[in-house]
Amino acid sequence: MIDRRELGRRLRRAREACGLTQQQVAERLGVSRATVAQMELGNREVSSLELDRLAYLYGRDIRSFLSPRFDAEDALTVLFRADPELAGDEAVAAELRRYVAIGRELSALEELLGAGCECCVPAQYPLPPPESRWEAVRQGERVAQEERSRLGLGDCPIPDMAALVEAQGVRAATVDLPEGVSGLTIREEGVGILVMVNRRHGVLRRRFSYAHEYAHVLLDGDRVGTVSRSSDRATLLEVRANAFAAAFLMPAERVHELLACLGKGRPGRQVVEVYDEEAVVRGRHRARRGPQPVQIFDVVQLAHVFGVSTQAALYRLRSLRLVREEDFDRLRLQIEQGVDRAARGIMCLPDPEAQYPPHTELHGRFMALAVAAYQQELISRAKLMELVALARAPEREVLRLLGEP
Repeated sequence: MIDRRELGRRLRRAREACGLTQQQVAERLGVSRATVAQMELGNREVSSLELDRLAYLYGRDIRSFLSPRFDAEDALTVLFRADPELAGDEAVAAELRRYVAIGRELSALEELLGAGCECCVPAQYPLPPPESRWEAVRQGERVAQEERSRLGLGDCPIPDMAALVEAQGVRAATVDLPEGVSGLTIREEGVGILVMVNRRHGVLRRRFSYAHEYAHVLLDGDRVGTVSRSSDRATLLEVRANAFAAAFLMPAERVHELLACLGKGRPGRQVVEVYDEEAVVRGRHRARRGPQPVQIFDVVQLAHVFGVSTQAALYRLRSLRLVREEDFDRLRLQIEQGVDRAARGIMCLPDPEAQYPPHTELHGRFMALAVAAYQQELISRAKLMELVALARAPEREVLRLLGEP
């Protein structure tokens, strides 16, 4: 057991690591600044309710304050220090703390119920850091191909990127983040690996962001946290993650096949050779028409099949050298002018927002396990209501479904 003074020191270190003042903490707790100061000096007892609220505020496990060893550097603290804007936006910081708390409580529920899946552990690809953009792209594309092979995906489009990430033992959630942040990844013992993407972005960008963050999970296992910012897209680790996402969502062979089915991407003249260990027999084929340029309808169709934006599809075609530079410039201008949206309507393709509904698996599993733990009398009603509040679920509905007043 630790004494009051040691607990006070730990509370102060945790607060400072989060960049919060005593006044800010006091306002969150609904007490005076002097009260917080007395807690940190060890001159005042800290109730279990206050400690629980402080642990939530600091994004920590309450048990960490009472354990023999205390480390003020948790994953969220490291993340906030690396990206002060996240910590400075109180609404964003509070939401990140809430999801870390959900991840921690979910891990505890899984342990209580024996519901964890030990076999679902993300693969790791311990590659050396890339030394150039070229190497970063090659690493990302190679790992994307290897991971698709490992998962048995072949070249098939991925219907639900978030579900795929969660099937690998990663917590996945959509969170309101600053506009310039597409997503982030947190690793912490007791929480697991938590990937969050920006809810403010469109559904297709969120799919790409999940693939991008999955690259950080696979390739950057030595980092406790990463923040993916638009302003950092030229850094080598971000280049590698973007290359992985593009290749993972749009495998090269299937892109070639689909483009060929649209009558594009094939040379006007083709030659095949058959060798019988002695001589060669050649066959020639000339298309009735020369090679046809890629049109906006082709890009829209590819984007629809793979569940990516038309911009992402166009850049993938360029990367695979399936579109000429002059055609690329023409198509990019058409996308900027909204021609792709008109083409989608003409082709009667569904709205991506309807095709890919919001991902809610994390909350669903969390509430299902919380109710199961309560029904098996592994947690109290008060603890259940605490978890319901954390998930922002309707308390009355939960009680009604349980048949309780």
